[in-house]
Amino acid sequence: MTAFDELMAFQRDTSALGQIAGRLGWDQETVMPRGAAPQRAEEMAAIEAVLHARRADPRVAEWLDQAAPQDEVGKAQLREIRRAYDRAVKVPADLATAIARITSAAQGTWAQARADEDVSAFLPVLEEVVSLKRQEGEALAQGGDVYDAMVEDYEPYTTGAQIAAIFDEMRPRLVALRAAVLDRPEPAALSGSFDELIQMQLAQKLAITFGYDLNNGRVDKAVHPFSSGSGLDVRITTRTSETDPFNCFFSTIHEVGHAAYEQGIDRDYLLTPLGRGVSMGVHESQSRIYENQLGRSRAFTGWLFDQMKDAFGDFGIADADAFYATVNRVHNGYIRTEADEVQYNLHIMLRFDLERALMAGDLQVNELEAAWNDRFKADFGYAVDKPSNGCLQDVHWSVGLFGYFPTYSLGNVYAGCLYQALRAAVPGLDAQLADGDTSGATAWLREHVQQHGGLYAPREIIRRASGIEPGPEPLLGYLEQKFSAIYGL
Repeated sequence: MTAFDELMAFQRDTSALGQIAGRLGWDQETVMPRGAAPQRAEEMAAIEAVLHARRADPRVAEWLDQAAPQDEVGKAQLREIRRAYDRAVKVPADLATAIARITSAAQGTWAQARADEDVSAFLPVLEEVVSLKRQEGEALAQGGDVYDAMVEDYEPYTTGAQIAAIFDEMRPRLVALRAAVLDRPEPAALSGSFDELIQMQLAQKLAITFGYDLNNGRVDKAVHPFSSGSGLDVRITTRTSETDPFNCFFSTIHEVGHAAYEQGIDRDYLLTPLGRGVSMGVHESQSRIYENQLGRSRAFTGWLFDQMKDAFGDFGIADADAFYATVNRVHNGYIRTEADEVQYNLHIMLRFDLERALMAGDLQVNELEAAWNDRFKADFGYAVDKPSNGCLQDVHWSVGLFGYFPTYSLGNVYAGCLYQALRAAVPGLDAQLADGDTSGATAWLREHVQQHGGLYAPREIIRRASGIEPGPEPLLGYLEQKFSAIYGL
């Protein structure tokens, strides 16, 4: 075997172990008995210790020095392995293990604190998480910006300052559009009771409609919807509310976007660094374009309206046009995952600024709730009513995902660029979506984005697919055009 072959064989085993760790995480959030949490924390710590040792194994450096890839794919494999190795050797093994242990335990603590509306019960463990993650960031940054080092885990080759510049460009037009929309009469909200079993049945139908392959996946329920896995085993979760089926349906479509990306990657990349989405921003571009530009479009909501009438009978919305307005209703709310397209990115900007301050040491954990509430009141104009609608609503910080939040908005920016190109490439898109046929859109996304996995850097894959330099203008133009039409601006 050549050095390249030996390195790839070693990497496949490492990737397989990573998939096992991911399956433990899926189990913890879906079916694991609550009392198993302390043991699961030890299990996660043990497997992280093994994974860290493999990622930082000195033989990886030797193989990297000796390997001679013959093509573009081989060079990309080495690029990603080298990037992961360079990061792994900077983080002490005991620190990586401690982070795995505390974040596994913190997830359960967060879930209980959220249910109890008790921030004080969560803050001690969050303090530990923040401390350990800050240590990790300092080790990775080696004197540079700690938050930049953390963003690198989720959006390679991007800095906090670059993200802040994009957000500064977006904010004025988003705020202006929100003000104009909220000054107009609000479409009717959905009301009534919607059987949760029927919601799950329709959610599964929606998953299939958007191309999710259930031979290599499954749909379950969790407190916080997510997608897990890659290659031949890609699972999603959603959630139900008896009074809000949209939460279930659009969470499902969103997670299918993530899952379709993983299922669509070239199978030759299975269990290699290229065999997963290249970044969370590109991942979010798939979930957001599935959920919003496709799923909330006038054409597709007409089809969904008929599906809901068949499933629930008359549910108080007069026709497809009224239903489209209801689906896209801009309204006050606390929850990021339930936010309309106009206000969603403002929720992300709040989190981005707070977590950046936490990692810089400018904001202390015991100040977080007050800082969140003050910022929310300033940004949205009304007060947070309870912790589960405030700083306890998201799972991310409990599991150490600092640097992850801004990728949601980067995903929206990327989706805007992709949608502009998609509409030009598939001129019959609206007619297809009106028939509940997403194949034209999803096939284009699979060909131009999904199949490549980690072959190209994040901005490069968007540039190749869309034909333009990634930026917020297509997204902002789409939002202004869509909501001006809905609200008669």
